[in-house]
Amino acid sequence: MAISHPALAPLATAWRTVIRPRIKQAIEAGTQGYRPEIVRRLKIMNVVAYLVVFFTSVYVIHHFFVDYQLWKPVIFINLFLIAAAASVPFLHRYSEIAGGLMIAGAELICMFWIVAYLGRSSGVHLQYIALAAAPFVILGLERLWLVLLVVVTAFALHLASWFMFPGDVDLVAVSSDNLDSIYVSAAVTTFVVVAGVVYYAFKLADDAQRETDALLRNILPVSVVDRLRRAPGEAISDSVESASVLFSDLKGFVPTSKGLGPQRTVALLNDLMKGFDAHAAAHGCEKIKTIGDAYMVAAGVPEQVDDHEARLARLALAMMAEADRVAADHGVALVMRIGIASGPLMAGVIGAKRLTYDVWGDTVNLAARLESTAPPGEVQVSATVQAALAQDGFAMQHRGKTEIKGMGPLDTWILRGEPSDAAAGAMQIADGRPAKAEAHG
Repeated sequence: MAISHPALAPLATAWRTVIRPRIKQAIEAGTQGYRPEIVRRLKIMNVVAYLVVFFTSVYVIHHFFVDYQLWKPVIFINLFLIAAAASVPFLHRYSEIAGGLMIAGAELICMFWIVAYLGRSSGVHLQYIALAAAPFVILGLERLWLVLLVVVTAFALHLASWFMFPGDVDLVAVSSDNLDSIYVSAAVTTFVVVAGVVYYAFKLADDAQRETDALLRNILPVSVVDRLRRAPGEAISDSVESASVLFSDLKGFVPTSKGLGPQRTVALLNDLMKGFDAHAAAHGCEKIKTIGDAYMVAAGVPEQVDDHEARLARLALAMMAEADRVAADHGVALVMRIGIASGPLMAGVIGAKRLTYDVWGDTVNLAARLESTAPPGEVQVSATVQAALAQDGFAMQHRGKTEIKGMGPLDTWILRGEPSDAAAGAMQIADGRPAKAEAHG
C-alpha cells in the first residue's frame, strides 16, 4: 500500500530505494549459480539464519546487561550460535546443504547445552519444535533421509532435555521470574521462526507458481491451460465447425537476412513478431506459432466466435502496417504476403514435452497455400472468407481463379480495406483500378 502522508514520504522513499533492495540482496546472498528450485530453498535458509541471529543477539544483549557473570556461559553459547547462523550465506558457495547442516547442527547442540545450564523450566527445548518443520524446506525432499535424521535427532534431544534437566539439576541458579521471561522468549522465538519459515516458503512457492502460470499462458491459450490443470493426463483435442486461419510470410527474406547478419536479423524479427503478437491479442486472435519469418494465427479457437473472419481481416491489415513500420525503423525493404481461409478444422495440444497448441485440416492447408500464391504485399482470402467479409462491408477485389496445389483452381479475393474504407475501395474497383497500387508485382 502506498504511503500518501507527506511526513512519511521520505520513509517510503528510503524503503523503496535503500532498505528493500538491501533486504533482497541479503536474502539472495550466496544463491547465485544454483537452479531456481535450489535458490528458493537457499533463500528460505538465509531467512531462518537471519531470524536466529536476530533473536539470539537480543538474548545476548539482555543477558549481558542483566548479569554478565551469571549469564556468561549462556552468552558464549549464544555467540557461537550467532556465528554459526551468520556463516550460512557464505557456506552456500561450497554446497547447497552446507548452510543447512551448519545451522541445524548448531541449533541441536547449543539448545541442549543451554537447557543443561538453565533446566527444562526455561522452555529453551521448545525451539527443537522448529526443527520439525524447517529441515523440509531448507534441505529439500530429495534428501528425505537427511531431513528425517535432523527431525528425529531434534525430537530425541527435546525429550532428553525434559527428562535429563529438571529444575533441581540446572547448572545456573536463575530466579523463577527470569525463568518465566526466558520461557516466554523461547516460545516467541519458536512461534516466529516456524511462522516465518512457513510464510516465506509459501510466498516463494506462490511467486514461482505465478511465474509458471504466466509462462504457460504465454505458450498455450488460457482456456487450454485451465483444461490441462483440471485433467493433467487428458488429451486436449477439439473439432471446430468454423474458424479462420492466417499465414504470413516475408517474400525474399533469406537474401535480406544474409545481408543483415545474425544480430540485426534477430532484432528485426523480434521487433516484427512482438508487434504481430500485440496486434493479435488486441484483435482477439490466437497466435499458433512462428517459423522463421512466417507467422501463423487463428481466430475462433479455442473459444468459438462468430466474427472470426473479420478479426483476422483486421489483423492482416494491421500486420501489413506493422511490417511497414518495422521496415522503416530497421532501414530495410520488407514485402509480406498473407493468406486467410475459414472453415472446419481440428485443434489440440501436441507433444509430451514443450507442449504446443496447434490446428490442422484442409482449412489450415488452404490458408498456407493462399499465402504462398498471394501477390507480394497483398492479403489473399478464400471464397468463404470473402463471403463473410462482404457482409461486414470490407473492401474486396476478385482476383479470379488461382491454382491451389492439391485443390485445383479456386476463386480468390484480395482484401483492400476495412468497412470504413469500403466505399472508396468499391469506387476504385468499379473503375477497374486496384484500391492499392501493386508496386511489388
